[in-house]
Amino acid sequence: MLNLIDEFTRECLAIRIDRRLRSTDVIDALSDQFILRGVPDHIRSDNGPEFVAKA
Repeated sequence: MLNLIDEFTRECLAIRIDRRLRSTDVIDALSDQFILRGVPDHIRSDNGPEFVAKA
């Protein structure tokens, strides 16, 4: 499961649910949000394998 949440407003920006998320799934979700809302100043993650993979 991937949840993208705006830390200031606590708004849920995106939810992706799958048994196994790959780094490309995360890149796609983030890219979509960057196009809609611009690039954020900071990104916080739990350092799961889909975040630390070299894509």
